[in-house]
Amino acid sequence: MSHAKAMNRRRFLNRGAQAVTALGLRAVLPKGSVLGANDQIRVGLIGSGGRGQFLLKVFQEAGAAVAAVSDVYQPNLQAGMEQAGPQAKSWGDYRRLLEDKSLDAVIVATPDHWHARMVIDAVSAGKDVYVEKPLCHAISEGFDVIKKVRELKRIVQVGTQRRSYPIYREAKAIVDSGKLGPVRLVTAWWLNHQSSLNSSPLKGELDWKQWLGPAPYRPLDPLRFHNWYYFSDYSGGMLVGQGAHVVDTIQWFLNSSYPEAVTCNAGRIHIEGAEVPETTVVNVEYPEDYLATMTVGYSAMEYSRNNDQLKQFHGEKARLDMSRESFALYLKSKEKVLKPEIEKQVGGTFDSATLDHVRNFLECMRTRQDPNTPVEMGHSASVVLCLALESLRSGRRIRWDAAKRQVLA
Repeated sequence: MSHAKAMNRRRFLNRGAQAVTALGLRAVLPKGSVLGANDQIRVGLIGSGGRGQFLLKVFQEAGAAVAAVSDVYQPNLQAGMEQAGPQAKSWGDYRRLLEDKSLDAVIVATPDHWHARMVIDAVSAGKDVYVEKPLCHAISEGFDVIKKVRELKRIVQVGTQRRSYPIYREAKAIVDSGKLGPVRLVTAWWLNHQSSLNSSPLKGELDWKQWLGPAPYRPLDPLRFHNWYYFSDYSGGMLVGQGAHVVDTIQWFLNSSYPEAVTCNAGRIHIEGAEVPETTVVNVEYPEDYLATMTVGYSAMEYSRNNDQLKQFHGEKARLDMSRESFALYLKSKEKVLKPEIEKQVGGTFDSATLDHVRNFLECMRTRQDPNTPVEMGHSASVVLCLALESLRSGRRIRWDAAKRQVLA
C-alpha cells in the first residue's frame, strides 16, 4: 500500500482508529457481504431531497463511493445524480437499487413513514443501512426492524448524530462520572419559528403512488408532498422531527430506554394547512426514577441554530446545561450569580457531528461492531414519540409495558 493510500485509510477509520487488513475485514463480514474495489465502501442513496443530498456529500467526504441514487420525484433524483457523479446509477424505484449486488450499504433519507419498510428491505437484500431518524412511524414497525437486523447481523445506524459529536460525548462522560448526583428531572426545549408551509407547485414528474407507499391513499397533493412533516400520515411535526434528537440525548445521557408513561399537550395550529400543531409539551416518566419534560415550539421568535435548544439535567449535586454546540456544569451553590464549574463552546461545528456519525457507521461496517446509535436505541426514542402522538390524539396519559411491548389500558 502506498503512503498516500495508507494516510487516506487511516483518516477514513476515524481519527487514528486501528486499520484492519482487507483479509481481516472479509473474515468478519457476514456471508454474502462485499466491499467495493480497493476496499472503498459503495453506497446507494434512497431519497435525495434536501437531507438526502446533504448526507450524500457527507458520505463522499468520509470516503465512501456513492454508486446509486433513487427518488420518486424527478427534480430530486436529478439533483442527487449531479452530486453523486456520472458513475452512479439512477432509479425511480428503490427496490431496483437494492438489487445492485455491488452496493455495500444504503442511506435512507425519505419521509418517516417509509423508514422501517426500507430498512427491512435493505437488510434483507444484504445491505447495511444508515437511516435518518426516527427509525419508525409506528411502534410495531420498530420491533420488526430490530428482529430482522439482528437476525441477519447487519449494521444499522440511526441518524441521531449527537451520539458521535465529541462535545456531547464529553458531556455524557461528566454525567457518567456522577458529578451531578441523582437526576430526577430533565427539562428541555427546542424553539424557533415557522410561519407557513411550502405551497410551491410540483416542478417535475412525481410517482405519487410510490411516495404514499404504506400510508393511506389520498389524491395527489403537492402541499402534503412538500410539507410531509406536518401531516400525521407521514410524520408528527417538529415534535418528532426535532424531538427525536432531544429524547435520544436524554435517554443516552441517563442510560434509559423505554418509558413508563407519556403525556402530551399541544397548542392550537397556527400554520395554515398543517395537520399537526407546531407547539407541544411532552412529559415522560422513566423507570429509572426521573421525569423529562420537552417543549417544542415553532411559533416562537426565530433563533440562530446555536441558540435554539437546551437540555438541563437537574442533579442533586449539580446541573448540566447541554445546548447544540456547548455545555456548562453548575455545582450546587446558593450564590446569587451562578458560575459554571466547567464550560465548553464549539460554535459553528455542528455539521461535523453528522460526519463523525457517518464515519462511525462506515467503521462499524468494517469491524461489524454495533454503531453509536443501534436500532434498539433508535427504537426506544421512537416509542416515546409515538406514545406522545397517541396521547395528543386521545387526550390521556399513555402507559407503556416494555416487557409486553404494548400500551396499557
